[in-house]
Amino acid sequence: MKRLYKYFFRGLLAVLPLAVTVYVLFLFLGWVESLFLGVLGPVIGSFYVPGMGLLSGVAIIVGIGAVLSKRKVREALAFIELPFTRLPVVKSIYSALKSFSDYFDPGTRANSQQVVILRMPDHELEVVGLVTRRRFADLPAGFLPGERVAVYLPMGYMIGGYTVFVPASWVTPINMSVEEAMRSSLIAWMQTRPDPAQQARTQPTQHPRPGF
Repeated sequence: MKRLYKYFFRGLLAVLPLAVTVYVLFLFLGWVESLFLGVLGPVIGSFYVPGMGLLSGVAIIVGIGAVLSKRKVREALAFIELPFTRLPVVKSIYSALKSFSDYFDPGTRANSQQVVILRMPDHELEVVGLVTRRRFADLPAGFLPGERVAVYLPMGYMIGGYTVFVPASWVTPINMSVEEAMRSSLIAWMQTRPDPAQQARTQPTQHPRPGF
């Protein structure tokens, strides 16, 4: 019976991530399909092919991205954003979402996104974070002078984290993408794949059998 429980939970842990991912993706695709079909309904009438709403949505989003790549269009969009950046409550929500989306913009990825290890002097504690700011001229007075950076420290198993302002000499860039760092932080940096070096150390050494 104990072995059956072991097999059951092992199979459940193997199937659960895939099942949840497929279910969430199915809900999202269904929502996008119904949303864009509602927009295209007056145009196409009763004609419908499964996936039409999703493909139309993808095409519209790609078209918006292509249009926004033009400098004059971005300048015109700044005027449209004025009401969202002036209203008291809307300004806080819109600015936070806009800053978050701009951080993951591929156009600014090379300059703004960097995964670093934060080490305090004379301490062996290491924390992985994301550099979010290197200039403080637009912030109010009161921050310490010198070359400093803002580092976001994501939490594990929850959405959120802390932002610390530290000297630039405290951080060391590492060769890791932002997506990989966020994914690892979400699961508290648990090792999901066996370390080949450690696995080689734990495996018994096989000596060749003497020949005859």
